[in-house]
Amino acid sequence: MSYPYQINSFEEYQQAYKKSIEQPEEFWASVAEHFTWRKKWDKVLNWNFTEPTIEWFKGAKLNITENCIDRHLEKLGDKPALIWEPNNPEERVRIVTYNRLHKRVCQVAQMLKNNGVKKGDRVCIYMGMVPELAYAVLGCARIGAIHSVVFGGFSAQSISDRLEDAKAEFIITCDGAYRGEKTIPLKSVIDDALIGNKTVKRIIVFTRTRTPVSMLKGRDVWWEDEMDYAEEQVEKNGVVSFEPEIMDAEDPLFILYTSGSTGKPKGVVHTTAGYMLFTNYSFVNIFNYKQGQIHFCTADIGWVTGHSYIVYGPLSAGATSVMFEGIPTYPDAGRFWDIIDKHKINILYTAPTAIRSLMGFGTKPLENKNLSSLQVLGSVGEPINEEAWHWYDEHVGKKRCPIVDTWWQTETAGILISNFAGITPSKPGWATLPMPGVQPILVDENGNEVLPKENETIAGNLCIKAPWPGIIRTTYGDHERCRTNYFATYQNLYFSGDGALKDKDGNYRITGRVDDVLNISGHRIGTAEVENAINMHVGVVESAVVGYPHAIKGQGIYAFVIVSSKHSDDELTRKDILQTVTRVIGAIAKPDKIQFVAGLPKTRSGKIMRRILRKIAEGEVENLGDTTTLLDPNIVDEIKNGRI
Repeated sequence: MSYPYQINSFEEYQQAYKKSIEQPEEFWASVAEHFTWRKKWDKVLNWNFTEPTIEWFKGAKLNITENCIDRHLEKLGDKPALIWEPNNPEERVRIVTYNRLHKRVCQVAQMLKNNGVKKGDRVCIYMGMVPELAYAVLGCARIGAIHSVVFGGFSAQSISDRLEDAKAEFIITCDGAYRGEKTIPLKSVIDDALIGNKTVKRIIVFTRTRTPVSMLKGRDVWWEDEMDYAEEQVEKNGVVSFEPEIMDAEDPLFILYTSGSTGKPKGVVHTTAGYMLFTNYSFVNIFNYKQGQIHFCTADIGWVTGHSYIVYGPLSAGATSVMFEGIPTYPDAGRFWDIIDKHKINILYTAPTAIRSLMGFGTKPLENKNLSSLQVLGSVGEPINEEAWHWYDEHVGKKRCPIVDTWWQTETAGILISNFAGITPSKPGWATLPMPGVQPILVDENGNEVLPKENETIAGNLCIKAPWPGIIRTTYGDHERCRTNYFATYQNLYFSGDGALKDKDGNYRITGRVDDVLNISGHRIGTAEVENAINMHVGVVESAVVGYPHAIKGQGIYAFVIVSSKHSDDELTRKDILQTVTRVIGAIAKPDKIQFVAGLPKTRSGKIMRRILRKIAEGEVENLGDTTTLLDPNIVDEIKNGRI
């Protein structure tokens, strides 16, 4: 398959970008022509950022799985679509061709239909990184059900909140999942999440770890039994078929929950046509993908990176995508390098957290590993620091692989700012230039554009002026929350929540969150969410959470906690609080540091001055700014003196 919209030179990038801004409808329509449609669109784009209303390819009819699978079968049917690398390197690798993927997705679609799932129903998927997870996602899309994948590290309470918000009636899970040396009892966590739930009708359970599970008659069924029955229905005389549900371009494809500045996670909704186009276009161009290359994105499908650059982006491009069940340090710190050597990986897309973690083991794990197949390296989740960039470049890429430093979010569906591999210039630590169709702008606190000064770098809050096809459409069940979170801070702009720098050449560098959201190992966690969890502990009176620089994670969680006087054993209380956070949210949200304090720096109106706490956590104790507005300025000295 060739990609007529693939950019092959810096000059072509400049031309494409210019057209995408001046004639966005013509630009995206020309890209859309290369996909499979049951009916073409009536109008390319309708939008305003006030409500907000955003519609791409209105009136068009399609099914995304036809574009990810069916249209490739004639030429690529026997080519690998997915290569699955298990947690245990001794276990058999599974290679899933496009023909096999087609059969399995048709079976899952039939299985879902047999179990009462219809177009528009919400299906919660809580599984380990096994091929069946990809089948489940695509099977939902095949019948028009809305999938909501929940990362396997979230707690029962977190799942319960998401099930309630989505009003999900169906769950697909595993008995358990392998992750390094751990076996995670997924079905058991689901059972805990369903205490008091009146909505869920059916749970389909895939056998992975042979962990003993409770199976309730009338509600719980085994994946294997259901798939065997579905196989008889979709395969007749050697021909596999399941007619896909024809979807409107703006029909929801999935909900993915992300943390916000309030305690309640919000369900980001992405729709069918725009999401498909943008993930495909960004995948093909950012990674400069060539047919036959093997692409290894190390993310979990529970996050948006896995949705867009393991499943939908690569498969819609007819690519080979690697799924990895395990972690980079199991059974040793050479696991990534073994996988690259074994499968002759061409593109590696991973997180700065993983790179920094592997840096800590030195170069010995890289010895005797053949990485010569690598052609492109990528970074995702957070800004990559220069030290990690150079280590990645020198020891993994051997100074011959371009590194794409990508910036994007759950809400954006795909990459918004990045260099193109081997096409546009790179700059260590900088995301560089925007994708065609993406119009960044830096504004000050009042929403005024920060204008460039001659040969100077400017700074501001990063916003986008106009929609791209993958932009968030709403937050599930609460459109007002979507408006206030993303479109109300600055008039007629999408606000990313990030700060950025812009140099004289138009390159962008992301400087981190400017709202009350932390970026922990590339995953966003709201401070309010962590505070709510800490405050649920019986001994806690009040807490405040901020981020601080962390050598591996990029940002760590620092909690300032007031406890009642009867809790005198600090170490035990710390452990109790960590256990509480793990139970309420999941281990990913555990504070790295907990400092017990007598009070918090508050204004006379009762607002916690997180600016002061942030500086203390960061070690900037000599320059805390004006503290005269505080109700009790003396509390600041106490907190400074007790800093961990």
